[in-house]
Amino acid sequence: MQAIEAARMVEALSGDARAAARQLAGAPAAAKDAALRAAAARLRQDRGAILRANAEDVERARGESAAFVDRLTLTTERIDAMARGLEEVAALPDPVGETIASWRRPNGLEITQVRVPIGVVLSIYESRPNVTADSAALCLKTANAVLLKGGSEAQATNRAIAGAIRAEVEAAGLPAAAVQLVEGGREVTRGLLKRDDRIDVVIARGGETLKHTVLEESRIPVVKHFEGICHLYVDARADLAMAERICLNAKVQRPSVCNAIENLLVHEAVAPGFLPRIAAALRAEQCELRGDAASRALVPDLPAATDADWDTEYLDLILSVAVVPTLDAALDFIARHGTGLAETIVTEDREAARRFLAGVDSAAVFVNASTRFTDGFEFGFGAEVGISTNRLHARGPMGLRELTTYKYQVQGSGQIRA
Repeated sequence: MQAIEAARMVEALSGDARAAARQLAGAPAAAKDAALRAAAARLRQDRGAILRANAEDVERARGESAAFVDRLTLTTERIDAMARGLEEVAALPDPVGETIASWRRPNGLEITQVRVPIGVVLSIYESRPNVTADSAALCLKTANAVLLKGGSEAQATNRAIAGAIRAEVEAAGLPAAAVQLVEGGREVTRGLLKRDDRIDVVIARGGETLKHTVLEESRIPVVKHFEGICHLYVDARADLAMAERICLNAKVQRPSVCNAIENLLVHEAVAPGFLPRIAAALRAEQCELRGDAASRALVPDLPAATDADWDTEYLDLILSVAVVPTLDAALDFIARHGTGLAETIVTEDREAARRFLAGVDSAAVFVNASTRFTDGFEFGFGAEVGISTNRLHARGPMGLRELTTYKYQVQGSGQIRA
């Protein structure tokens, strides 16, 4: 794409989005909810066309990893789940206009802190076309205009999904430009990342290349959803049957997603009884294991883990295993190798659980539950635009409230400052 054409696309996309955001700011909740319900019905109605578009994308992805193809692939069930997500978002209370706090000053000023839309959201993501529906739904509900920049690998699928939703947004009397699919190449993306005059936040989810591009080139604040190197720690006082169930779910149920575990840590007190057992169960699910010296002493045919293994998000049926002498050692290990997305402990020791919850610096920390629950739908948000590993503004699954900011409304009766 020539530079002049890319610049024109950036100007049109960002300008239309800003205008749509101003119109959306005053849209009634009933209109937004009606659009979402109609969009859900449209996704089901257009299921065949969406699946055909997705089949084109999947065909072009031949030769990519199984994890990549899984993230890209839609099924009837996954489209139905997208539609249910839109309906759940419609059913949730509208946060826009909600009073967060209010108070009266001694001079009589009445101050109210009120939730308002952020404005224009640029959502940049890879592989998973369900993000198109989730981001559009959450942004529409919170009266934010959204620019959807999915990966080229899912372009046909994203076009079908965004087109269905956009048609129903317009039919509900809302601005069609509230939902725009960005179809240009890298020049357009880079141009949009410079438009801090029209775009208020970038939500980025994807791999290393995307991460570096966005963080290096954006003039706009970025909410990051990148690597998910998640850990499961089996404590000295763990229920080992529970630990096995959780480990299998957290690793093999859907290994291609960011909330699947990549590292398993086992306390040395239970490792002799647990590691051979979990190794057999994982291998029965075709999961490849790699271990440190202590774990290999207990499972002799375990390949050795390298230093790089502990810091690799495989998004595949590969799991690295380490034996640790104490809870503190597990906490130190997670601090060195975790990416701040989700970690879990399996334990019957309430003090160990308390220390783990307090000591792990991640967006979501679990006790006796799978990291796979780190998800906007599972948290009751209806959907999510991403899982933020930022510490400011939003952290963890980003639902409706995370797509709002606030302003102060101040009522006076003629007060002036002395």
